[in-house]
Amino acid sequence: MMKSNYHNSNSFHGKTRIVLVLLGIVPLLLVIYLAVYENIRLKDTEALLVLSGVALFSILTGFYLLRRSADQLANLSVETGIIEAGEKTEPILIKADQELNDIASHFNSIRTKLRDVNRDLKEQSVQLMIYARDISLSHRKAKEEEQLRYTLSRYVGDNLVEKLINAKNGVFLENERKEVTILFADIRSFTTIAERTEAEEVVSMLNQFFGLTVDIVFRYNGILDKFIGDQLMAVFGLIPSENGAAHDALQAAIQMQYATEDLMKARAKQNKEIFEIGIGVNTGSAIVGNVGSENRMDYTVIGDSVNVAARLEQIAKGGEIFVGEQTYRETQHYFRLRKKGNLLIKNKTEPVRCYKVLR
Repeated sequence: MMKSNYHNSNSFHGKTRIVLVLLGIVPLLLVIYLAVYENIRLKDTEALLVLSGVALFSILTGFYLLRRSADQLANLSVETGIIEAGEKTEPILIKADQELNDIASHFNSIRTKLRDVNRDLKEQSVQLMIYARDISLSHRKAKEEEQLRYTLSRYVGDNLVEKLINAKNGVFLENERKEVTILFADIRSFTTIAERTEAEEVVSMLNQFFGLTVDIVFRYNGILDKFIGDQLMAVFGLIPSENGAAHDALQAAIQMQYATEDLMKARAKQNKEIFEIGIGVNTGSAIVGNVGSENRMDYTVIGDSVNVAARLEQIAKGGEIFVGEQTYRETQHYFRLRKKGNLLIKNKTEPVRCYKVLR
């Protein structure tokens, strides 16, 4: 325990001793002195008046000292109350007993420390708000990236999403000449069906059809190039595959025909319009890249092999799949193919051999 240093006359403890002497011991010693050494009898009126005066002075002096210390204590209480109420920000400055001065000094010190702690807490609160904002932005960015991944996967499949997300300079694949396999699928007699069907039902029908076929394209490592009315264009060979682009494209084409037939059976039971699709597949060299303007880019393939694939789709009847010469050479050992004949293509001097896939 800390040893008390409050024993001098400026301390409340010291003044208490002085008051005790003034109120008790001084009058008692005075009476003893007068009675013993001065031989004054207590019946002596003058001596009693002197004794009473001295005793009264001693008592009043002691009371004054106690009252002054009490006033100082009350003043200190008022000062701390004012600060507690927020009406004063300056430190407590009083002239009082040593204990009260020390209490005021300790109060000021604690108040300063509390103010520093409060400032630190405010700074930490600001930092926490900044961290919370950064976390919120990161969460929002993650949600946006997740939504972007989902949106992209609807167009190009999960295989190319990572390349697009990590694109540099806004281009996720460089322009290049590459051997690819192109697939076109088109609804037969679509114009006639659209003329006799409500617009809402036409859109619903297309969504059903494209929903099935796009999933099949993605399943066999293809990417969706574009929709052209009721026609679908897909590209194979941009994503590495164990079986090869031509093999994947033919697998996708066959599965599209089967899926469409199943869909038509379901629609027939509902008394809805039914249709068939024709598919053309061709393999060859093409320019793969980003085509368009600064505001709108389209990742597509361009070249003679694309035109041949589109022409093969045009001659294919409902339920048929026609392929070009190079596609035939790369897949003849895995699929049943039958030569159909030569096909004249606009702007080509030599006819193109075409083959029909026997499912």
